Amino acid sequence: MVRFLLRPSVIPAWSAAVLVLLLAAFPAQALEASLRGLSIWWEVLFPALFPFFVISELLLGFGIVHFFGKILDPLMRPLFRIPGIGGFVVTMGYASGYPVGARLTAQLWEQKLINRAEGERLVAFTTTSDPIFLIGAVSVGFFHSVALAPVLAAAHYFGGLIIGLLMRFHDRHAPASSEKKERRAGARRKSRVAEALEAMHVARMMDGRPLGKLLQDAVQAALRLMIVVGGLVVVFSVIMELLRQTGSIDMLGGGIRAVLGLVGMPPALSDAVVSGTFEVTLGARAAGSAAGSGLVHQVAIAAFVLSWAGLSVHAQVASLLSRTDLRYKPFLIARLLHGFIAAALVYALWGWLGPAL
Repeated sequence: MVRFLLRPSVIPAWSAAVLVLLLAAFPAQALEASLRGLSIWWEVLFPALFPFFVISELLLGFGIVHFFGKILDPLMRPLFRIPGIGGFVVTMGYASGYPVGARLTAQLWEQKLINRAEGERLVAFTTTSDPIFLIGAVSVGFFHSVALAPVLAAAHYFGGLIIGLLMRFHDRHAPASSEKKERRAGARRKSRVAEALEAMHVARMMDGRPLGKLLQDAVQAALRLMIVVGGLVVVFSVIMELLRQTGSIDMLGGGIRAVLGLVGMPPALSDAVVSGTFEVTLGARAAGSAAGSGLVHQVAIAAFVLSWAGLSVHAQVASLLSRTDLRYKPFLIARLLHGFIAAALVYALWGWLGPAL
């Protein structure tokens, strides 16, 4: 009986039942946490992500992704073992923030432009914070210092590129996605720009939707995705509050305080790590408010939280990958590595890019 109850397929059902009981036990706290999560979604995530979701849908429909694919192919394949078309995902993922990279990767997979191994490599290092959130919300809003933006951005984004280089060895025996023979007679000396323009034109013709229909579909798809994102943020906000009410957060915080003490970091930053484990916005805010912990340590924890991205973002990515054959485990490992690499880079770059105190 005990063995049956501990089976992986049964644990989620028991977890859901426990959450329902906790909701019944702490209804007021759950409602307050739900409103906090909704506020984060409406005031931060919706205005930051919705325009990029719409634009990315339009660019796919116009064939811009295929244009970038041809242009960036000589760079993406040798460095990251990803088709050049992944360069578009890298650009949009770094500019738009999570979970845009996962969204575009899933779309490329659905269009059979990448295979499973390439998709797992791509989503692993394109799930990053957008610059607006990193600079405006974290550096200015939470730390009250725009001077922290260079070191925080360098650690976060350069750490993401390091993950991309490491992920080229992921599933290294998997074949590359099929490529069309480009050096046929009569087209041997065609310039790469000309090939890119031709690929964009062909993709646009194959899509075939008029501008009005394309814009309507882009807005509808972006709204559906934003509803999923908002729902997950609210759910994880409630889960965190329920765990706090039961004392589970304090127990987790105690373990993290011990680990931080072993590596020479202030134990007071444990609250930021705990919050960031579940939700990136709450974790970054806690890191910025941990006064007296040492600014470099606070920024290192913020870099870790931004790169780990929080279980809320993980759930968003998992939901986007669920309709593909891309596996979640490589993404999980890459996020954890990215967090540690970004935190280490903060210390390495602090003397060069850190603010003058």
